[in-house]
Amino acid sequence: MAYSVKTPWWLRSVYGKQVWRMPKEDQPAVYLTFDDGPHPTATPFVLDQLKQYGAKATFFCIGKNIEEFPDIYQRILDEGHTVGNHTQNHVNGWKTDTEAYLDDVKQATKHIKSKLFRPPYGRISRVQSNFMIQAGWKIIMWDVLSGDFDLELTPEKCLQNVEKHMEPGSIVVFHDSEKAWARMYYALPKVLAFCKDKNWELKAIPNE
Repeated sequence: MAYSVKTPWWLRSVYGKQVWRMPKEDQPAVYLTFDDGPHPTATPFVLDQLKQYGAKATFFCIGKNIEEFPDIYQRILDEGHTVGNHTQNHVNGWKTDTEAYLDDVKQATKHIKSKLFRPPYGRISRVQSNFMIQAGWKIIMWDVLSGDFDLELTPEKCLQNVEKHMEPGSIVVFHDSEKAWARMYYALPKVLAFCKDKNWELKAIPNE
């Protein structure tokens, strides 16, 4: 499976209207994000780990999963994390016409009151992106991809992907999903401890 763990500078430059990193601050901070939830096992585990470290994060949720697990979604909100729209049905923008794509995003807004958006698979056409940005959406991408979705990746390599490439201002992608569970379960607690040792704050992306 081919993908870049560290987003190349030229891609960030070409798609400059999308958010790839957060500004560096006086107090160093990183931004952990979790895609594809809520999930009945993975999401509570993530929330428990974040609480243990006093960390905040951002959850890009799928509308149909919120319908199935509304109490878990409410817990995300109650514990002070931010949320973003990840479409209703986890649609691939490269394989979906613009009208249908925007309609799927709109369906998810029934559950997700946020102007943060992350396209599933990171795949969104320039036309789709422009429509959303004009409508006031803030499209959040990333600069570190953990690879936890990669079934061929060892948990140890998943951890290495993050620790090697993460730095203050980084937006890091994990998944609170069945597919990612084995690697995320191993890596997340160690990433949280790593950040604590570095004295890096763990912050949620502001929903504004």
